Amino acid sequence: MDYGFAFLSTVDIADEVALAEHEGFTHAWLYDTQMLCADVFQCLALCTQKTRNIKLGTNVTNPASRIAPVTANNFATLNLLAPGRVVMGIGTGNTARRTLGMPAASLSQLREHVEICRGLLAGETVPYQEGERRRMIRFLNQQGDWINLKDPVPIYIAASGPKALELAGEIADGVILFGAVGDSLLDYTLSHVRLGAERVGRKLSDLYIMLSTACHVTQPGENLRNLQAAVGAYVTSQCNIFALSARDPTDLPADVRDDIMAFRNAYRTPDAPIETRHLDLYSGYVNDFKDEHAALVTSRMIQATTLTGTTAEIGARIAALEAAGVNQIAIHGGSRERLGAVIREFAAAVIRRPRTVS
Repeated sequence: MDYGFAFLSTVDIADEVALAEHEGFTHAWLYDTQMLCADVFQCLALCTQKTRNIKLGTNVTNPASRIAPVTANNFATLNLLAPGRVVMGIGTGNTARRTLGMPAASLSQLREHVEICRGLLAGETVPYQEGERRRMIRFLNQQGDWINLKDPVPIYIAASGPKALELAGEIADGVILFGAVGDSLLDYTLSHVRLGAERVGRKLSDLYIMLSTACHVTQPGENLRNLQAAVGAYVTSQCNIFALSARDPTDLPADVRDDIMAFRNAYRTPDAPIETRHLDLYSGYVNDFKDEHAALVTSRMIQATTLTGTTAEIGARIAALEAAGVNQIAIHGGSRERLGAVIREFAAAVIRRPRTVS
């Protein structure tokens, strides 16, 4: 099993990424949400200067924030700074777009963006269109120290809804799952990835499966409120995305369907002006648990979407995830102040702890 951590992009994050590399993490993922944090590519570039082996990726970029040639150029440039250590994580931009009060990109936009980026990163000439103007493009200076197209940049698609999961299975090198920790959610997500893969003659095992989630090692005497404070913001975020991504709620696993759909309006205030309501609703997003979500974040949903439990319980769950085909667990780092401690605690409790695969 590979292990990663995911965090909001900050200009001083390189120290924590170097720490994670030292502690045995294989991947570091930075969020690409322009209204919540610093620019992801500048922060990743800084990380390349303090690390040697850890892989660096976006968790995740999207087709709406940048045109595809700019996205491809960013990754080709990072690939020059950290050859063979760069991963493109891309999705429809749920968070990046909704913090603007805008809808996520469409799956057709995502497909086109991925196809253009893949071709450009392979040194190919590819079709590119703006409005009614269609042209053929390629990187013009492929030799020298401008960019690196020699080392491949794998493309992982982040997905939570059925159609996005199937698209990932069809065209991606890997898939990024969010919060699919419990058996039913894992089966739900992987079954759709498998369906997309089989549609084009691939197998699920052809894809690298990454699972991003929050983690909390419980201590004696902790109650639900303690757990909500630790992982509740992540649970709210991911369950909201599951709910918004399910056009037909009956597609969701029956055992958590009603619980998930209760989160559908978690970031909506009906009486607030539509032009500004996202400014308050998304403040502290992913990191700060809000009291109004307490009734939604139950013990069942904490277990379904996060690695929360004793060290032994978390180890057993990871073994089950690995047996199901998951290749990487990436933990959400939590608050900026505790990020270093979270990295050390997870390394001690999980990465360096002997275990057997069931």
